[in-house]
Amino acid sequence: MEDEMPKTLYVGNLSRDVTEALILQLFSQIGPCKNCKMIMDVRASTFIFQILKPNTGNDPYCFVEFFEHRHAAAALAAMNGRKIMGKEVKVNWATTPSSQKKDTSNHFHVFVGDLSPEITTEDIKAAFAPFGRISDARVVKDMATGKSKGYGFVSFFNKWDAENAIQQMGGQWLGGRQIRTNWATRKPPAPKSTYETNTKQLSYDDVVNQSSPSNCTVYCGGVTSGLTEQLMRQTFSPFGQIMEIRVFPDKGYSFVRFNSHESAAHAIVSVNGTTIEGHIVKCYWGKETPDMISPNQIGYPQAYGQWGQWYGNAQIGQYMPNGWQVPAYGMYGQAWNQQGFNQTQSSAAWMGANYSVPPPQGQNGSVITNQTGYRMAGFETQ
Repeated sequence: MEDEMPKTLYVGNLSRDVTEALILQLFSQIGPCKNCKMIMDVRASTFIFQILKPNTGNDPYCFVEFFEHRHAAAALAAMNGRKIMGKEVKVNWATTPSSQKKDTSNHFHVFVGDLSPEITTEDIKAAFAPFGRISDARVVKDMATGKSKGYGFVSFFNKWDAENAIQQMGGQWLGGRQIRTNWATRKPPAPKSTYETNTKQLSYDDVVNQSSPSNCTVYCGGVTSGLTEQLMRQTFSPFGQIMEIRVFPDKGYSFVRFNSHESAAHAIVSVNGTTIEGHIVKCYWGKETPDMISPNQIGYPQAYGQWGQWYGNAQIGQYMPNGWQVPAYGMYGQAWNQQGFNQTQSSAAWMGANYSVPPPQGQNGSVITNQTGYRMAGFETQ
């Protein structure tokens, strides 16, 4: 399993005075480095590694390869954002061209859940191989830790083979667990609108950095009819544990607070631009206030729920579950790059929780809600 984990880092935004020797000296303090390759000509495109986020400036960059994944992960955490010769460097995972997958958007995709941590891509490929020709298979991993997220996908050339695999493999033991199988079908594209044609696809990297790590709140707007808490929970539960949901049906928007910043970012990328109850929705970060971070502090009821500044918008096609609440197909992380597929990861659906925080009460015991003062993109949503 260690061989499947990434060991090479992209290091960008370097000063032209930085040398390979200096980079090796710095990164070797974290763990033994196998190789370091400096790219001084940013136009070079034949080098074996490609970065997840293209270098858009004229600064040199390099690739640092470690012998072990754990050292590479530690270096990513320690060196990203550090200053080297006066410049704040950008560190990210690098991926080889061989890991970029061919287009399988017209193939038939099977979701495989409840995988044991030790199950690898080769394991699920071998388990499903008897059912027909497999065009692709992958266990979804956490890019930060390299560990399995407990689910994966298998793609077949033929629909009958995929159907047979779903029927025969559901409930079978693979490793130490009984696995789940289901369709991972692509959602039909909605008719194009002015909103869709004038927006660009969001990326997880961009969204996760648009707000502070303590912000876990997602704004979802545009559902002008049929908006309920149950609908929002059903929509957002595949992306992580939900701590609180607030809906404003008369205004067509809601707020969903997750237990982690990363889950909220995945939700924004995945749900923004999709259709809910016949409406194309917009998802942004909810504005973070001190009361959201420390809800027990004095003055909490008066300022509670003051969520109102959001960032960006986009339309993005998603793979949606059919029957179960399963993660969206194609959310394979930053190194997964197919036509029609996302480049983000999603937490498994069953990680959601039916937990909600009761609204605060005023001095007279009445429930306090915040239905005024919301702002978005510089205008009132009243």
